[in-house]
Amino acid sequence: MNNSIKNQYYEQFYSKSDNEVLYPVFFKLEESSDNNDFHQLINNNPQIVIVDEIISQLEELIKLRHPQEKLTEEKLSQKIETHLGETKLDNYGVWVYYPWRNTLVHLLDEKEFVEVRTNRNQYKITPEEEEVLATKKIGIIGLSVGKAIALTIAMERICGDIVLADFDVIELSNLNRIQTGVHHFNTKKTVVVAREIAEIDPYLKVTCYNEGLTEANINDFFTKDKKLDVCIEVCDGLEIKILTRQKAKALGIPVVMNSSDRGTTDIERFDLDANLPILHGLIEHLDLSKLKEAKTTKEKAIYLLPMLGVDTLSKRLQASMPEIGKTITTWPQLASGVIFGGGICTDVCRRILLNQFSKSGRYFVDIEDQINNDIEDYISQKRRNS
Repeated sequence: MNNSIKNQYYEQFYSKSDNEVLYPVFFKLEESSDNNDFHQLINNNPQIVIVDEIISQLEELIKLRHPQEKLTEEKLSQKIETHLGETKLDNYGVWVYYPWRNTLVHLLDEKEFVEVRTNRNQYKITPEEEEVLATKKIGIIGLSVGKAIALTIAMERICGDIVLADFDVIELSNLNRIQTGVHHFNTKKTVVVAREIAEIDPYLKVTCYNEGLTEANINDFFTKDKKLDVCIEVCDGLEIKILTRQKAKALGIPVVMNSSDRGTTDIERFDLDANLPILHGLIEHLDLSKLKEAKTTKEKAIYLLPMLGVDTLSKRLQASMPEIGKTITTWPQLASGVIFGGGICTDVCRRILLNQFSKSGRYFVDIEDQINNDIEDYISQKRRNS
């Protein structure tokens, strides 16, 4: 890890309160300064949890590199010894300290870690495609549906750089659809997601905008260090929805959105068509300059309903809309729809990034349309037609 990145980790580790720490700290023991810091951390922290499974990772690495061989324990040990060479086992790879868990984990170096972690992607994602994806940067605005998307993107590793924006904290009512625990109450959603990504893959670069997307930070969000390759917008704020698309259109960045109802997925390829109207032209007839004045549910509905497309909402969501502000505070979402949306968005974004999909539009991946009492299943069809 280069010094500038490492300084960033140390700075946030030693200066932030417990519920603000975002990143783990890396120690490479072959570097004397890291070695000293590593042992100081352990000596000054008797409660620290140490997880050293480097041997099991090396075993997996060797097995994956020799898929046609049936390796005995003895032969596997010999290959590991050869692989280590002159490097001591304790010094091999990196040690990663997760401050929020007070846990120190021994891991393979980045290249080998990624090789093993993504092995089961092959050949649904080829090694050549993985190299392309590793250079990509994805921004996600809104971390309710967005949390499921961010974690799926991280697990599948369809980019090397993730930027997160949300101003909100975890609350009890979030737990019907956000996969997290009660110990995260009043913790920023950005912090929770960044930590979980780091626990999956500490080598992924994650940047957080804890205040959400604003007019003040939007340029940094979209362009700092490197321009976004894809923007995923899944926030509740109507102003931000518009602002996001206006910025993305100006910069030529595609936008993907999933509503979690009927698997509704919107794709706007501003990278391919500079004249593409935002939100498919559904709100072109409205005066967007007056959007900031919309305060009540009724005033916001003038903008929201054309965006959603009332006629294509599920029947239950249609029935829920008039209840907003009466018996419920906002539109309902289910965990099944949110998690499903994470998979849809990841799949769509991967194909956009690999130039395998180039269309704009609104698409539905509706489970109730595909699996219901009136649909004949594949096996029954096959038997009937045989």
